[in-house]
Amino acid sequence: MSTIRVLYLAGSGRSGSTLVTNVLGQVPGFFAAGELRYLWRRGILENRQCGCGVPLADCPLWTRIRADLAGADPAGIAGRLAARLRLRGLPALLRRRRRGQRPVDSHPDDAHLARLYASIAEHALADRPGGVVVDSSKLPPYGALLGALPGIDLYVLHVVRDPRATAYSWRRRRPLDGPADDRLMSRPPVWKAAVLWLVWNTATVRLWGRRPVDDRYLRVRYEDFVADPAGTTARIVRFVGATADDLPFPTPDTVRLAPTHSVAGNPSRHRTGLVPVVADTEWLTGLSTGAYAVVTALTGPVLARFGYPLRRRTAMPPGGTSRPATPPAATSRPDPAPSSPATRQEG
Repeated sequence: MSTIRVLYLAGSGRSGSTLVTNVLGQVPGFFAAGELRYLWRRGILENRQCGCGVPLADCPLWTRIRADLAGADPAGIAGRLAARLRLRGLPALLRRRRRGQRPVDSHPDDAHLARLYASIAEHALADRPGGVVVDSSKLPPYGALLGALPGIDLYVLHVVRDPRATAYSWRRRRPLDGPADDRLMSRPPVWKAAVLWLVWNTATVRLWGRRPVDDRYLRVRYEDFVADPAGTTARIVRFVGATADDLPFPTPDTVRLAPTHSVAGNPSRHRTGLVPVVADTEWLTGLSTGAYAVVTALTGPVLARFGYPLRRRTAMPPGGTSRPATPPAATSRPDPAPSSPATRQEG
């Protein structure tokens, strides 16, 4: 089996992974696959939209890939993956990794997972031998599982964002898969969003980011990406050993997005055309004082590690930096409405 380079975006939700994936999918030799851990249920069983805009079963590319998976049991794989990657299993996973053991126990399903990535490389990157499959599944245990599969050459891109911003973003009412979908994405309370941010980001560091030198781990903050999208994209491309000569930025802060074939993920994966890359800073004034305090208290021990202050900041000026500010009076905006894609990019 030939080796397949997989760039795995790890971290917590609402941290900009969809934006980063969309941009990387425009780079020659990179295939934006989306959140592949959800392929079995959301893509195959529920037949949700491919990033190209048609149901997955009608997408010519995914039709070829699914033909290679004919012997798989999508419902069984989806259910068993959920059980194998549960949050309560994380301590044992980290202990096994620390002892040099396989982090996630092997299972017959792993053969189908390995075949999935091999098929993507064969059909989506046929004209780009040695290309990169970009998987934005985020969940650290799934990344650990991928790293143990035969034929997978795993690179981990840790995408992190201020936890107050992610907590605020989770409270937005957002269609599950675009404006035509009457289902809504989950809206966890701010305390739960904060706990998940803390768990998944610290787990990502413990799995891949604590070695003295690890050339397979790169951390990128959302705030730095939107401040310099072209420069940060070039850094990511070089990180996986590719050349950054043909990037999709007609101007330093505008990206040209063509449709991808991503499965699952934030509905922003359907954005196309010339899209300004502008920081989403609505949370700086929209997040209530009480919610800000809760998230800060829960994530405070590691905020400095990721370069985030304890105090509330003012809106981000050009260059991506910001200034501490006295927290404004509490506001009551539990269900903020999404802004226009042209004025906000969070992914």
